[in-house]
Amino acid sequence: MALYTTTSDVGGILPEQYGPLIVEPVTRAALAFNPTVAATVRTAGTNFHVPVVTEDAGAAWVAEGAEITPDDPTIDEIIVTPAKVAGLTILSRELAEDSSPAAAQIVGEGLARSMARQVDAAFFGDLASPAPAGLGSLTATATATGELSSVDVFADALAEAEAAGATVTAFVMHPDDALALAKVKVGTGSAQPLLGTDATAGTSRQVLGIPVHVSSSLTAGTAWAVDSSRVLTVLRDDVRLETDSSRYFDSDRVAVRATMRVGFAFPSQGALVKMTLTTPAE
Repeated sequence: MALYTTTSDVGGILPEQYGPLIVEPVTRAALAFNPTVAATVRTAGTNFHVPVVTEDAGAAWVAEGAEITPDDPTIDEIIVTPAKVAGLTILSRELAEDSSPAAAQIVGEGLARSMARQVDAAFFGDLASPAPAGLGSLTATATATGELSSVDVFADALAEAEAAGATVTAFVMHPDDALALAKVKVGTGSAQPLLGTDATAGTSRQVLGIPVHVSSSLTAGTAWAVDSSRVLTVLRDDVRLETDSSRYFDSDRVAVRATMRVGFAFPSQGALVKMTLTTPAE
C-alpha cells in the first residue's frame, strides 16, 4: 500500500494552509516508561543482565568477642533481550513535498505513537513472541480482589505489597474501572464522590495518596499495584524515525520507517499485586 495526493483520506494534510497540528489524547507516551510505573534503564548490549538476590546473607546474635559465622546470599539473574517493534509506510514524493505540515513528519510521529501503544500492550499483556513478556505473563504475583464500591481493594493491595517489602508507587487500571471508581460516592444517598472534587487537581488521579494511571492496554476488571523499583523497562534503542527514497527510486516514492527495541524485567514478582476488580450492580 502507498499514499498519494489522490488518496481519499489525505486531504487534511495538503495545502491550502493549516494551523499547528493538534495531537489527540491517544498519543500519550507509553506508561511502561512512566517513572512511577517502571524504572527505565538503557543498554548498549544485545542482552541486559539483572542480578536478583533470592536469599539474603544470614545474620545472628553473637556474644561479645565471639566468632561471627559467615554466610553468603543466593544470587540469580534475569536476562532481558530487547525486542524490536517497528512500522513502515510509503508516501509519494509529491505528498511528502507538497503537504503542510510535512506528511513524512506526521506519518513518522504517528508510527511512533503506534509503537508506544504496542509497548504498553506488551508491558501489561502476554503477547506472543517476538514481543517481550509483560505483566500478564507473570504467575507468582500477589493478588487482591474486591468490588469498586470502596477503596478497600486498594488498601488490600497495599498491604500485600508491604508484606513483600515493597512500596506501591502507582495503580494502573482500565478506563472503564477508573470511571466506575470515580462514580463511587462517600455514602448512600450522597452525590459527593469518594475521591473528592478538587478542581485544582486537574486530571490527576490518586487513591490513598498514590497516583492512578489509566491504560486501555489493560483488560477491564484487571488492575496492578506496582513498585517502580521492582519493574524495569530496558531500552536498547529510542524510537528512530528515518526516511529513504532509494528503495522506491523507480516509482518516485519515499519510505518512512520507525523502529525501537525494548524489553521488561520483573525481578520481584511477589512484590507486584494483580488486582481483580468487580463493578457493583447499579
